[in-house]
Amino acid sequence: MAETHSPTGAARTMLAFIGSLTLAAMMAAARGGKHPPPRRPGATAPVPDPASANRSARRLNEAAGTLAASVLFDSAIEHYRGQFENRAMYTPIVTAALALAVSAHGTADRRQASHVLRDTVYAITSVVGLIGTGFHLFNIRKKPGRWSWQNLFYSAPIGAPMAIGLSGLLGFLSERVRDTPSGRVPRIAGLPAGRVVGAAAGLGLAGTTSEAGLLHFRGSFHDPFMYLPVTIPPVAAACLTDAAFGRARTRRDATRWWLRATALLGISGTAFHATGVGRDMGGWRNWQQNILNGPPIPAPPAFTGLALAGLAALDLLEDDPDA
Repeated sequence: MAETHSPTGAARTMLAFIGSLTLAAMMAAARGGKHPPPRRPGATAPVPDPASANRSARRLNEAAGTLAASVLFDSAIEHYRGQFENRAMYTPIVTAALALAVSAHGTADRRQASHVLRDTVYAITSVVGLIGTGFHLFNIRKKPGRWSWQNLFYSAPIGAPMAIGLSGLLGFLSERVRDTPSGRVPRIAGLPAGRVVGAAAGLGLAGTTSEAGLLHFRGSFHDPFMYLPVTIPPVAAACLTDAAFGRARTRRDATRWWLRATALLGISGTAFHATGVGRDMGGWRNWQQNILNGPPIPAPPAFTGLALAGLAALDLLEDDPDA
């Protein structure tokens, strides 16, 4: 009869960590899962606070900037490794730098109005993301074997241009929230802004998780902590999607908790990847080679950016009496 053992070392720590997160989220859900009390007939709805919409818009600027910074440094490393064989490989670097700059400007801007330069850069960034995704898909398809695991593992990553496109989309949505007239709740295309932003962030989290899962599968999940990016963000994405499409006027404490955990995961993932680079032959003394061939240090903050967008969506939902 085969002998069984309980998990030990890093595996046990990882499982305990995930279990603790799940227990805390369940407790938060049990405490905050009730509907807010309905307004009495004839009662006047509270007047929306313009400053609250502005805070949510600036948080979306932060989210867009975090994604832009992640793509800027990640694409610079990856395209440098490819020796910029195609001149178009400079495009995402320039675009991400511009998106980062206007996001910093938007984060500091407290005016309750959109900015034409930010709008333009965000729109261009979204288009560049779509075109880049097409380029990367074409790069995979033209290789022998086409949609084989080998090509998915080692060809141009599909998720990178999608991330810069998401940065532009979130930034563009932030400008729509800023345009909310005084005394109104934020709307995007006639829909509650919180639901639109939540759907976009939830979809982005699902895509980023898929990209992380593919690359960690390539690494055979040799470190148990490599399971964290494919366990925590999917729960946050599911909770956020439920908030975006679920019942109105519902407290979403557990969703907020999972999004905060995802934001922290993006920060800690950077440290994990830096440690992985240091473990390669030569360590940080051989950084010029190890950064190119080790785990991508700038990639994990994409989770942080999308989590910030999700938190902004929850703020917008809480401020909307009909959402």
